[in-house]
Amino acid sequence: MFGLGGAELGFVLLAILLIFGPSQIPKMARGLGQALREFKKAQREITDEITRDESEEKKASDKASEKTPQS
Repeated sequence: MFGLGGAELGFVLLAILLIFGPSQIPKMARGLGQALREFKKAQREITDEITRDESEEKKASDKASEKTPQS
């Protein structure tokens, strides 16, 4: 993970524990989880909007092609 070995990862976790204390870590993790959830929700909404716009454009072009006479 990110090129970190077991010792380096353990050292980083120990440093975080010493800096923030055991009571702050769950709060930080909860905040990070909420931020990730909001990011994924926004990403999903944007994807849905793009998909909806593309399908509306396709329907409009299909209707326009039906109205024009074909030889």
